[in-house]
Amino acid sequence: MLSQEEALDSLMTFLHVHSYRKVKGISIDTIKKLASIILKDNVFAYGKKNYKQTTGGAMGSSLTLTLANIFMSKWQKNLVEEQTKTDEFYGRYIDDIFMTWNRSEEELRKLLDDANTWHPNIKLDYKIGYSLPFLDVQLTNNNGILLTSVYHKPAAEPCITPFTSDHPRHAFANTIKNFLERAVRYSSTFEAFNYERRNIKLMLLYNDYPSTFIENELQKYFSEYISKSLFLPLINDEQKYFLM
Repeated sequence: MLSQEEALDSLMTFLHVHSYRKVKGISIDTIKKLASIILKDNVFAYGKKNYKQTTGGAMGSSLTLTLANIFMSKWQKNLVEEQTKTDEFYGRYIDDIFMTWNRSEEELRKLLDDANTWHPNIKLDYKIGYSLPFLDVQLTNNNGILLTSVYHKPAAEPCITPFTSDHPRHAFANTIKNFLERAVRYSSTFEAFNYERRNIKLMLLYNDYPSTFIENELQKYFSEYISKSLFLPLINDEQKYFLM
């Protein structure tokens, strides 16, 4: 977690580097004062006591997220430059990083261990392998071929909104649609998609979704991509899958 002053300094540096003097008519000095108020006057009550945050910012705050991204863009500069030299991939979502490497593991560990010295409060907990998760996708290097599939975080599933809850009916339909869209987007092979489709059905049944409701929603979703058929939910033809 960054100190509040360091977060504000990072914001000012970012604005100066990109030649901002005003943002939507607001001067950068005013922006700094407003950001300071949000960070430093963040208070809450708990157990009949009042507390004031003295380090970092409130989780979930859009400003805190923006400041984190600004700081990380500066922190990652050396990593990005190293990856650019060898045409390797580097991607980051807030504080989760994924990168490819085509040199020795020893060199990679040295780079990452060195990165852990760049800031006292930023420490990488890294994993190296041919198959690793990044957010909710599993990425695999299969002899130089990239394979992707859905990654399931053990702590998050199979618990979803149960069908017995008081949510409106469209919420359950949207749940199924979202899972199917993720499966289609992340599955690089027909086998991976079929495996994920089975997982989805089992998870829905576990949470009391009626089998008829599941099948109807599957039919509705797939009919948007493939010519109408009574057997759309089965999709046992690989060519049909890649038409989606």
